[in-house]
Amino acid sequence: MTRLLHLGFAAASATALLAGAASAQDAELTVFDWAGYEDPEFYKAYTEKHGAAPTFAFFGDEEEAFQKLRSGFKADAAHPCSQSVPKWMEAGLLEPLDPSRIDRWDDLNKEFREIEAYKKDGQYYFVPMDWGNTGLTYNTELLSEDEVQSLQIFADPSMAGKVSIGDSVDDAYALGFLATGVKDWTKATDEDFQKASAFLREVHKNVLSYWDSASSLAQLMQSGQVQVAWAWNETSATLGAEGLPIAMKRDTTEGASSWVCGYVKLKDGEGSDDKFYDFINAWLEPATADYIVSAWGYGHSNAAQMAQMDQEMLMSVSLESNDALRENTLWQAPPSPELREKMIAEFENIKAGF
Repeated sequence: MTRLLHLGFAAASATALLAGAASAQDAELTVFDWAGYEDPEFYKAYTEKHGAAPTFAFFGDEEEAFQKLRSGFKADAAHPCSQSVPKWMEAGLLEPLDPSRIDRWDDLNKEFREIEAYKKDGQYYFVPMDWGNTGLTYNTELLSEDEVQSLQIFADPSMAGKVSIGDSVDDAYALGFLATGVKDWTKATDEDFQKASAFLREVHKNVLSYWDSASSLAQLMQSGQVQVAWAWNETSATLGAEGLPIAMKRDTTEGASSWVCGYVKLKDGEGSDDKFYDFINAWLEPATADYIVSAWGYGHSNAAQMAQMDQEMLMSVSLESNDALRENTLWQAPPSPELREKMIAEFENIKAGF
């Protein structure tokens, strides 16, 4: 399949984000999204129907998005990941969905769609869309597979200045919990949290930078400055497709993490309800599923379409699944509100060197 390297989209969007800009198109639908997701291949059916793309505004992380929405920012749709959805629901930011208006509702992965944390009073508040892994990603010319058998390499003193992890509290603590023996953070004790935090403090000593976009991490790995990263499928998929020696190793001793993100309908949005559902339906088209897998290296929630994809291709972007991988995966389910707030506060301390 043709693989479109989308890092240029992310870089351009990040520039717009830093400038506080939104890309104005269809004024009747505003989507509050991650940089890069304005890629027109994700919603082709919407543009074909309406003659223009939605208006996009961008956020850098979900906590920033949450605070901006709480402060009165208006949009119609937003793209949080699973851990944030209950918090957004309880804050009164979301409207319930009408599944009867979502054409491929029955094709959605039921393990994602039916999570109780995304429902209230029998109504759904979250449409899962994209999913993937966060795992050990490394330069195969600078490190052997034997050297990356364990996540402990992130804290090894020999890796000083050669490590990058994402500027994401959820991904960071997924690494911290996995490395200290926790596979289910919804059952983590305070002692578990302290051990995970202590590990991340050791990792911090080795971190060259905390990456905030796929493009910034790609540059660091291309240059050889970063030899090992805690990264999404996208990094190894896109750089590997360019012939660069970058690979993801999900089967470390401690495992990897997995996540799902999707769209929500924001309360008091000023745009068109019809266009909101047209946007969701465009995202659920089989062509969109094919594109996000082949071009971005992420999975899609259209389980019916994913089931028809070539397994070798899925393996090439680290989206294959088997019992061993599933058992050794930390699923980024919504943690308790108390734990998540502790994670947010402590991660900021760790990055600041405290």
